[in-house]
Amino acid sequence: MKLFIFIFISLLISCSQNQPVKTEVTAPEWSINKTIYELNTRQFSQSSSFKAVEERLPELKKLGIGIIWFMPIHPIGEKNRKGTLGSYYAVKDYTAVNPEFGTMDDFKRLVKKAHDMGIYVIIDWVANHTAWDNPLAESNPEYFSKDSLGNFMPPVADWHDVIDLDYENKDLWKYMTEALKFWVREADIDGFRCDVAEMVPLEFWIQARRELDKIKPVFMLAEGEKPELHEAFDMTYSWKIFNAMNLTAKGEKSPLFIDSLLAAEKIEYPSHAMRMRFTTNHDENSWNGTVFERLGDGAKTFAVLASTIPGTPLCYSGQEAGMNKRLDFFEKDPIDWQENEYRGFYEKLFGLYQAAPALYQGSMHKISADNEAVYAYSRKSGISEVVVILNLSAEKQKAVLDLSGSEGKYIGLFSGKEIQFEKQYKCEPAPWEYLVYIKK
Repeated sequence: MKLFIFIFISLLISCSQNQPVKTEVTAPEWSINKTIYELNTRQFSQSSSFKAVEERLPELKKLGIGIIWFMPIHPIGEKNRKGTLGSYYAVKDYTAVNPEFGTMDDFKRLVKKAHDMGIYVIIDWVANHTAWDNPLAESNPEYFSKDSLGNFMPPVADWHDVIDLDYENKDLWKYMTEALKFWVREADIDGFRCDVAEMVPLEFWIQARRELDKIKPVFMLAEGEKPELHEAFDMTYSWKIFNAMNLTAKGEKSPLFIDSLLAAEKIEYPSHAMRMRFTTNHDENSWNGTVFERLGDGAKTFAVLASTIPGTPLCYSGQEAGMNKRLDFFEKDPIDWQENEYRGFYEKLFGLYQAAPALYQGSMHKISADNEAVYAYSRKSGISEVVVILNLSAEKQKAVLDLSGSEGKYIGLFSGKEIQFEKQYKCEPAPWEYLVYIKK
């Protein structure tokens, strides 16, 4: 028996030594209630300049934006480029800015002004690959993956304008980490959105995050959904919820499918994990369709959903103008900044998110309804409470909601009208109607 116990304990110790060390990051305190704005600098203005963005920072502040995520601001490769202007994600120089947008001083001034207004700035980081004419291909060819003939190769066949980096080479880790640190030190940015983060070793991101946090606490957003990414990142994409919204809009999934995904998240992700909610982004808009193509008349309804379930809402450039076109990815294609009801809609939605603890840190309680097309829930944190009622269908619905525990007086976010909720509430929401109520 003693021998058995000795062997058993030895095996446990051996197994534990072979397990990867789990780390837990701490998000900057300021990030807790900050909405995110993905800024496409090329298409944001006619001039495609940092100066034009700087001039319109007050608009973004009024919109309720807390973090601006700049799509890649680096010089773009010319060799094998796609289109006339090329992809932002074909980086030619990691420590310079695209002259199409302005100068480094222009960008630094923009960051400072954003900070002065209480807005934080992160930049897109493309660690997995570079442009073919990035000087590293000449100076450090050992940093790159090679095919069977010893030639540079793209990470994915369709990405023929870039070449794959090889993270088996630990010297590359040092170079890339120093490049990341350069932007925090020189431009005082507040973090990074990391492109195709799952294609780069997690261990690299863990050590890079550790080094960045030595300069100042940074905010890290991963383009990826794997739960283990939260060993290095504060926030990940919620692709499953995004896809569920598209399927629900088409009538291919019941709204109850969203419940199952949210329940699975609680089990799969660590408690500190932040999830980014969105109805569009640069990839979806350019390649898979506008919000109106995918979500139809439910575009606003799903925006309310994305902004009021647990998580952090994202707004892509032009979304607040009701943009109904696919932006060209490789050419100049400026956004039409038409005035319409969408800006006011998002101002109310994002303003509430930043102001109501129920939304940015509260628990979610599903409200029982006798009609599954009517998706209702409350968010609660202390005395802060928000009730959301959504008709996730193209037909008028009737439903009786069980509002036990949420009785009381509320104010409609969009209507401004007061309402008294009793234990049972009968409603007849119009097609795709969205109702948001704040407890008085």
